[in-house]
Amino acid sequence: MANRINLNQTSYHGAGAIEEIANEAKAHGFNKAFVCSDPDLIKFHVTSKVTDILDKNGLEYEVYSDIKPNPTIENVQHGVQAFKNSGADYLIAIGGGSSMDTSKAIGIIIANPEFEDVRSLEGVAPTKNPCVPIIAVPTTAGTAAEVTINYVITDVERKRKFVCVDPHDMPIIAIIDPEMMSSMPKGLTASTGMDALTHAIEGYTTKAAWEMTDMFHLKAIELISKSLRGAVDNTKEGREGMALGQYIAGMGFSNVGLGIAHSMAHTLGAVYDTPHGVACAMMLPIVMEYNQECTGEKYREIARAMGVQSVDAMSQEEYRKAAIEAVKKLSADVGIPTKLDAIKEENLQFLAESAHADACAPGNPKDASVEDLKELFRKIM
Repeated sequence: MANRINLNQTSYHGAGAIEEIANEAKAHGFNKAFVCSDPDLIKFHVTSKVTDILDKNGLEYEVYSDIKPNPTIENVQHGVQAFKNSGADYLIAIGGGSSMDTSKAIGIIIANPEFEDVRSLEGVAPTKNPCVPIIAVPTTAGTAAEVTINYVITDVERKRKFVCVDPHDMPIIAIIDPEMMSSMPKGLTASTGMDALTHAIEGYTTKAAWEMTDMFHLKAIELISKSLRGAVDNTKEGREGMALGQYIAGMGFSNVGLGIAHSMAHTLGAVYDTPHGVACAMMLPIVMEYNQECTGEKYREIARAMGVQSVDAMSQEEYRKAAIEAVKKLSADVGIPTKLDAIKEENLQFLAESAHADACAPGNPKDASVEDLKELFRKIM
């Protein structure tokens, strides 16, 4: 079996990296950008950091701001029509996962109009054409959507999120500029950072993991563990470490998948509108406890990457517990809750069935039945 790696054609990293957007747009011969960015980023003049560069270089663009958290089928369809009306020939996605996911879905449907219903993109859709070119500029350090082949859309009617996995959706250019992330509030920094840690740990332990992705994931765990507390306090070093760490995690998990912490988080987001990173952070240590017997010596390396001392002197039971406790401590230190009051006993069957059907579930190192998932959901009630 061959292991496949998909990455951006080009990525730029470091303070001031956004200046490269104009150079890339000119080098590719693009004419007009469809700039996808959410209303808050426009209001707080984050989007303008990019549009000012376009203005300075005489590059034409149109701003599209109908971007909502947990983008829906209707959001995507509205965006597709707006792109058609704009006369644009490429996208610039500025924001977190919502802007990125909306842009990917728009770009895919414009290039593959037979999928305009959106629902047919779920899973590994047989698209034929690469999406409209995307330049991705993340403003959160968490989703790594700028380097992944995944995006997530919410089906409001059916109260579920669905994952789309498609190498055709990857942005051609990623601009990882920590200065674009400096305006993130503490709560969002914490939740997106824990999403990134969940990517790294689930990617490291998924059934499809292999040596190259293990390398990415362990470095990501190390960087995130060292940097997240500082990023929440808005230190320069914390922001820079998280910007790089979350991207490296994306380089890995995009190519090997995730597990049930993510499938359960998707369900919580669809039903209760729980912020994705918060849902991931609540589920991660619980799922780690569930999975531990199927992870060999990997929890020792997770514990080591998270800064736990003397792991080589520990028994298997001790280092597995140490890894889980390190995750719990980091989550608590950045203010993530451990319980979700909205969940009721009568909700559990639907939640578990939805999580079981999610595209991330098959990658989990330990198979989980609907009954298993019900018991795991109970732990955050």
